[in-house]
Amino acid sequence: MTGALFKANFWSSDILSTAGYDSIIQHLNNGRKNCKEFEDFLKERASIEEKYGKDLLNLSRKKPCGQLEINTLKQALEVFKKQVDSVAQCHIQLAQTLREEARKMEEFREKQKLQRKKTELIMDAAHKQRSLQFKKTMDLFVKLATSKTAVEDSDKAYMMHINTLDKVREDWQIEHIKACEMFEAQECERINFFRNALWLHMNQLSQQCVTSDEMYEEVRKSLEACSIEKDIEYFVNQQKTGQTPPAPIVYENFYCPQKNTAPQGKAPGPNLPRRGPLPVPKSLPDNPDYSLVDNYSLIYQ
Repeated sequence: MTGALFKANFWSSDILSTAGYDSIIQHLNNGRKNCKEFEDFLKERASIEEKYGKDLLNLSRKKPCGQLEINTLKQALEVFKKQVDSVAQCHIQLAQTLREEARKMEEFREKQKLQRKKTELIMDAAHKQRSLQFKKTMDLFVKLATSKTAVEDSDKAYMMHINTLDKVREDWQIEHIKACEMFEAQECERINFFRNALWLHMNQLSQQCVTSDEMYEEVRKSLEACSIEKDIEYFVNQQKTGQTPPAPIVYENFYCPQKNTAPQGKAPGPNLPRRGPLPVPKSLPDNPDYSLVDNYSLIYQ
């Protein structure tokens, strides 16, 4: 860039006017503010990424997720937890990268601020000198118009100050041109730096998405290796208790042992102990607490 646009478009026919210069300075201040806003945006995004990464890390490491699963699905879940952990670490790393980019933007702003300060001091001095000289010239002009006795002397002094003022104007004009060239070059540099920083930020976010997708792909690959049949077979082999079911249970008459023959082809019922002889009542038969059934006494409960 030649820096020719600023110096060709910010003049005024009023010798005391600073409108063009003020317009440039306001624009540069706005650019500096825009850089600061983007810098703050990066810092805030870094905080969000760091918090998200740490929260995701805590979730991955502390929250159970299928911890009782077995075999291939358990392996897939382990890959899943590992990749979530890796994604979390990537977000934490991205936060550090964003903070570094914010630091670079801050350094760039401060560098331009120092560069501008030197030029602004020169221009402030030029503006002040121009205003003072204009005031002196106008004072002499008034005296020339009102003084009849010192016309010649006043005219000479007026001419001298006119020449001095024009020299001041030339000096100011030269400094104004230099300032415009420097400010335009600086603004070109700022826009280029800002554009590249934003472009880099987009690349970083895109890379984060690519990296995350690669990690998620590892989980998908692990899930492809998950076998329902193998997991069921694995569970059966690890936890099986036997392959023989209980035998059928048949009725057994405790009062007529000779009738207790198991049906053909069926196993007898469980070997339960037989009931012993019933107790002989000690009280009289006519006691109301007892009764006789087939010469046996049964106690009412």
